[in-house]
Amino acid sequence: MSIQQARLDASWNLRGAMFMVLAMACFAVEDAFLKKAASSVPVGQVLLSFGLIGLCVFSALALAAGERPFIRTMVSRVMIARSLLEIVGRLFFMLAIAITPLSTASAILQATPLVVIAGAAVFFGEKVGFLRWLAIVFGFVGVLMILRPGADGFGILSLLAVIATLGFAGRDLATRSAPVSMSHRQLGVLGFTMLIVSGLIALPFGGPPVVPDLQSALSLLAGSLSGIVAYSSLTTAMRTGQVSAVTPFRYTRLVFAMIAGIVMFREQPDTWTLIGSVIVVGAGIAALSVSRRRAR
Repeated sequence: MSIQQARLDASWNLRGAMFMVLAMACFAVEDAFLKKAASSVPVGQVLLSFGLIGLCVFSALALAAGERPFIRTMVSRVMIARSLLEIVGRLFFMLAIAITPLSTASAILQATPLVVIAGAAVFFGEKVGFLRWLAIVFGFVGVLMILRPGADGFGILSLLAVIATLGFAGRDLATRSAPVSMSHRQLGVLGFTMLIVSGLIALPFGGPPVVPDLQSALSLLAGSLSGIVAYSSLTTAMRTGQVSAVTPFRYTRLVFAMIAGIVMFREQPDTWTLIGSVIVVGAGIAALSVSRRRAR
């Protein structure tokens, strides 16, 4: 590789990393505002409102690009599986951030890439290797430190974030088999449609819909817009830099989430949560680093 090409790759990787950090910051802001809205609006209504706003935006973007928002590929077997897993992830993570500390739910969610690596080995036969398996084991130990089953500080509701993590990991695995002909705008349409479905599922269990007050309405709007920017920035990041160079910056979401939890909800993550978070993030970065070295 020439020096000029190396500099070009580094430039694109830096740009991709910046978009990834922006995406993670916006995801954290989205979570915080949706959590705030869920304090006075039923979770199902929050998901439904968020999904409708996102669906309208991505449908408009698809039409502006000369694409059909809904295409037949969306009902293929692999996309149906992806959609069902998306519903599991979205529904349970929304429940998790609504009724458990934002910092705890976000910390557990950071194990998603590790679950994806393990799932790729089990379902796709990918070679993982001893070092990455070791990183996966350490990552799950970090999750257990956050959950602390059997201890006085254990909260059974934290398992909602665990289920969400499994759902998101399954969605990401299914995405590997998604048709490449689908644009990120069409994937956005499908994703936010599943948010609507998640809201409809949750709606009967969270009380009747309410007319949100001004603060709740603004929180819903801010969370929705942040989520749209986050999704667009994430797609740009993954298509700008090398995946192995950009992906580790996903873990900045935990930093932003903890800051949002402290500032907006006066959360105080305990020592075990902080140590477990460091282990999960470190294990994920280590696993990705091993993958990057093997790819060279």
